[in-house]
Amino acid sequence: MFAEELKTFRRLGFRHVLLQVLNFASVITSGLMIWKGLGLITNTESPIVVVLSGSMEPAFYRGDLLFLTNPPHTSYKTGDITVYQIPGVDIPIVHRVIEAHDLAKDPSSNNTLLHTNRQLLLTKGDNNYADDIQLYQGLDWLEREHIVGKVQGYLPYIGYVTIAMNDFPQLKYALLGILGFLALLQRE
Repeated sequence: MFAEELKTFRRLGFRHVLLQVLNFASVITSGLMIWKGLGLITNTESPIVVVLSGSMEPAFYRGDLLFLTNPPHTSYKTGDITVYQIPGVDIPIVHRVIEAHDLAKDPSSNNTLLHTNRQLLLTKGDNNYADDIQLYQGLDWLEREHIVGKVQGYLPYIGYVTIAMNDFPQLKYALLGILGFLALLQRE
């Protein structure tokens, strides 16, 4: 069966193969454009993330797909579920805000006053015993620049595909190879 497909592939000719490669590249590029467009609309570089641990159970479970937004002039409040990224750490973390403090600098002095220009946040996983200070890599608080986004919705367990591809990289390459091969064999 594979030998027949290979013979068919050879009979297609260079122009047909090139057309199929360009169609495949078009699909990949379209997906990237949709991702970047969604990022612009939601004001976050990662509008969709997957929960990788059980630290937020029972709110979210491992494999849940989360949808994020990051409105530019919004303050976060206690109870909001955020995704944050610490500089130097590759994987973002999904946890709930347990403390939020609004701060601003008084222009006439170095005193700190309550206001809404700057915000300090402390987070914790719902299933964890302690807050996240140990995860902050020497920071005392999270600030707005650390926040990737606020969770607006989710789809349960859909993210297990991503987890499987990260846990088993061979699966990812095999899947991409099969998709590419099928795209080349398509006769339309």
